[in-house]
Amino acid sequence: MINGIDRGPSHYDGHRTITLQEWERLGVPLLRTPREFVTELHQRHLPQPGTTVVAVLDPEHRVVASASFGVRPQFSDGWDHRNALLGHLRRVTPHDLKRISPSRTAVLLRCREGGPDWTEQDGAWMWALRAAAELHGLRCGSYLTLTPAGWRSLGDGRRGRNPHSGSWALGPVHTITELPPRVPSDTESESERSASSLAAIPSGPSAPSEPPVAPVTSLEAIRALEAARDNRAIRRTAAR
Repeated sequence: MINGIDRGPSHYDGHRTITLQEWERLGVPLLRTPREFVTELHQRHLPQPGTTVVAVLDPEHRVVASASFGVRPQFSDGWDHRNALLGHLRRVTPHDLKRISPSRTAVLLRCREGGPDWTEQDGAWMWALRAAAELHGLRCGSYLTLTPAGWRSLGDGRRGRNPHSGSWALGPVHTITELPPRVPSDTESESERSASSLAAIPSGPSAPSEPPVAPVTSLEAIRALEAARDNRAIRRTAAR
């Protein structure tokens, strides 16, 4: 193990995929209410095709942690998928390696295009889920897919039409129009200036009269007036 990431050999190395028949023989714990589980995860993450969602369930089958992420297309080996799952599990929840037997369960939901039947990539993700769950002290749980046909729990035959891989587009969209408009204080429009000038004019006889305001004379203007007065006084003295 280097920097907290297991990079050494594994006893699964010679077989980094799991067939559907092998998955069925594993006897993974079934979800109590798969439809509600898939709906909850979909509402939390709104996965698009190419997105993987890993969730951790407590003994009561409640979601206590989850993470969604995308994987680059060139990463198709179960080893790469396992490292991605393990890295996200370590970010969202502590491990249970010190427990005698695992009490929490890791479940995987993969949103993809194509048909709902098992594929080789599903087999690689199944291998990754089992390996990552073991390295994090969790039980290996169900593997579900989200395709245009709907959701499906591989290995037990349970499925539904909604949500599906395109349901993310029906989620809430927040746009910039929900924010208050920004109006610069020094660049108000002509209509705003005219409206403000009209609002400053009192209407009706009951409006109180504003006290007169004397204009402000600059210091240069005062000095110019004083200089003019001194010149006039000098000319009068010379005339006498």
